[in-house]
Amino acid sequence: MNSEVPVSRLGRFRSALIDSPPLWWALLYFFSLLCSYYVLRPVRDAMAASAEVTAVFPQALLGWAQARGVALGDFTLQLLFSAVFIAMLVLQPVYGALVSRFPRRVFLPVVYLVFVGCLVGFYWLFDREVAGRGAAFFIWIMVFNLFAVSVFWSFMADVFDDAHAKRVYGYIGAGGTIGALVGPAITGVLVEPIGIANLLLVSGGLLLVCLLCILRLRPWALRRERLHHDSSGERAMGGSIIAGLKLVWQRPVLRALAAFMFFGVGVGTLLYNEQAAIVREFYPDAEAATRYYAMIDWAVNGLTLVVQLFVTRWLLQRHGLAPALLIPAAAIVFGYCVLAASPLPMFVAMVQVATRAGEFSLSKPARETIYTRVDRESRYKAKAVIDTVVYRGGDLSFVWLHKALALLGSTVVFAGGIGIALAMTFSAWRVIRAQRDLPEEGGPQESTPEEPAPEDRSAGQVGHATGR
Repeated sequence: MNSEVPVSRLGRFRSALIDSPPLWWALLYFFSLLCSYYVLRPVRDAMAASAEVTAVFPQALLGWAQARGVALGDFTLQLLFSAVFIAMLVLQPVYGALVSRFPRRVFLPVVYLVFVGCLVGFYWLFDREVAGRGAAFFIWIMVFNLFAVSVFWSFMADVFDDAHAKRVYGYIGAGGTIGALVGPAITGVLVEPIGIANLLLVSGGLLLVCLLCILRLRPWALRRERLHHDSSGERAMGGSIIAGLKLVWQRPVLRALAAFMFFGVGVGTLLYNEQAAIVREFYPDAEAATRYYAMIDWAVNGLTLVVQLFVTRWLLQRHGLAPALLIPAAAIVFGYCVLAASPLPMFVAMVQVATRAGEFSLSKPARETIYTRVDRESRYKAKAVIDTVVYRGGDLSFVWLHKALALLGSTVVFAGGIGIALAMTFSAWRVIRAQRDLPEEGGPQESTPEEPAPEDRSAGQVGHATGR
């Protein structure tokens, strides 16, 4: 009896791939995107942890700090996270202007081509070991990760409607998880033979695959918009370049999503920072600490992949968003209660796995289905604000909160985390209530998308040429 369940679920996955050609391209897209990011992530972490401050900060800043008796190395992460938040605030209106003034066939390729161009620039910086390359790269990759993933899910909401999203978003997320597993493996194998600079070009090549997937998925986005009489992404969206901020403030569901994101980042940031302090105490040896972190990463990705393949689709289709949002939130509250009582490394690892796997496999796919039911301005502009400014604002707020709470010990940090986890749970409940007021999509697209009609394909080909 037990063996029949996995076979049935795998059969549904095969059937979804056969019946839904856009699912193939969406899987390849998300795989390539996260693989590209995880190729770069070890480089980012190495730069942030580097004891060579001249590799991290530019000479001008080092000279300024030295003249005032400030040791920048003691505040590396705080300075980098503050700089990332400022970069997000500066770039948000730039992204808003791009989305407002250009149609989808232009601004989506432009976003990824800009990222590829930046990687070529960083190749030059790393190849010549330019001072300050570490800070510049750290800030860029944090911006890249959030903007690129946010744009991906916005585009998926153009391609798939609500009913279809609940069927395939778990599978698409699994494609990304596999990319997250393959990326570090590529870095581990190639970093010594080809060097860090050339790894950046490997990542850029994967982003070009993402660009191909965007072009191939465009006809299905056009088809969905026609079936549901949505505003076409082939026309510039218009509106204010800061409309995203206004929409988040004005619309209840977006406010709830922003609060959920803010407190969700909070529980993760407190746990991550306090975990580092506990690991330094219990695993002073670098190799032991590395094994500990590696064990967590593999457990997170393994559990995430299993849930995405066998649980997410069933849960979203059968029971809707509520359990997908509330189960991870309840697990985090329980986990913080355990840690407040006994902050041992093994318990920290278990809560870290539950927190991250629950976010990747359940909470995020559930949140992303909501964007299939909102207008395009909310989908691209407001979502970008939530995924970038709110996210990094949470990072910045809670990294400093942790620094204050840590003075009183791990128990106080995790006790404070219980309150933040409860706020996150309340925000999840508000999201569930607010999304009930959104219109339900219906019509032909509730069935699995078919091959676009000939006119859809020809339109896509014209768009490809125009996009170049």
